[in-house]
Amino acid sequence: MPLPRTLRTLLAIPLSLALLGLAPAGSQAPAPPTSDATLALLVTRGKAPAAALLAREESGSRFARAGHGIARADHFRAGSITKTFIATVVLQLADEHRLSLSDSVDAHLPGLVRGAGNDGRRLTLRALLTHTSGLHDFTADTGGTVPVTPLQAVRIALTHPPADRGRFAYSNTNYVLLGMVVHQVTGHSYAAEAERRIITPLRLKGTSFPGARSSLPSPHGRAYTADGSDVTDLDPRVAGAAGELVTTLDDLDRFYAALLGGELLPPSGLREMLNTKAAHGSYGMGLFPVTLPCGTTVWGHNGRISGSYVRTAATVDGRRVLTFRVNTDGISEPDLEPALLAAEFCPRTP
Repeated sequence: MPLPRTLRTLLAIPLSLALLGLAPAGSQAPAPPTSDATLALLVTRGKAPAAALLAREESGSRFARAGHGIARADHFRAGSITKTFIATVVLQLADEHRLSLSDSVDAHLPGLVRGAGNDGRRLTLRALLTHTSGLHDFTADTGGTVPVTPLQAVRIALTHPPADRGRFAYSNTNYVLLGMVVHQVTGHSYAAEAERRIITPLRLKGTSFPGARSSLPSPHGRAYTADGSDVTDLDPRVAGAAGELVTTLDDLDRFYAALLGGELLPPSGLREMLNTKAAHGSYGMGLFPVTLPCGTTVWGHNGRISGSYVRTAATVDGRRVLTFRVNTDGISEPDLEPALLAAEFCPRTP
């Protein structure tokens, strides 16, 4: 669920590219490896049991996998990619004038955010969306393994003093609160609203919010922690609105292509989503940018939850999308992720 080390490891891209056999400029080296070839390193060097990617562009899609235990149609837990869905719903409600991003949290959840120096009267929905609220991340206490209700998650966070408001500090508590705001504004759960507004219109047949259901829909493979424990069955309430989603590779590619292509938000809402000013360039609203060595900037999100790590990245127009996943908590060599993105989105020259 926490934002992984993608942004920090960008600084290590030159090293990771060297590890992959790319020679410095001007040398007579072979063409750099493709993203399909780089994917295999997630298993051999990254020590994932299995890995898979699905790349989508206007001319079609391309599937690749490494290791054993992952199929294209598999359902899996997407962790914090859930946040892009929640942010989209909130921005749609803003477009409908049912809420404003400048609203205080207290305006929708009166009296809830109080304690240890936290005050919902001084926090806006924009601060929740951009992770600039300063609210403590409840999963730092639960380890992301203890099922909790939204109210319990918030109460755990409120036992800690806030970080500096206005500074980017990734916190799952922000999106748990946004899920509660959606319920308060609409009278329906965030899951029901996301299904009505996103999942059904886009025909994302493999995507769901499982609630308390611990089993994955069929088909699915197995999911493992870093120590090899099987955690395929998992109570999604460990994450809630911050990371509950179950989905497929095809559905994630379709969702991000539609979102960035303007199918889910009006231009003004999409501009809000891509505006990283509040988070000082680190995060928009449910999306974050990464600028690759070739100068291309990709937008998307990642998700880590026990037994699963997923990353989706796309060009800003949504015409080219890549989703990859491993069936474990993470990748032991985080440099491989930015190397994979560069291999996919940067032009290949011999």
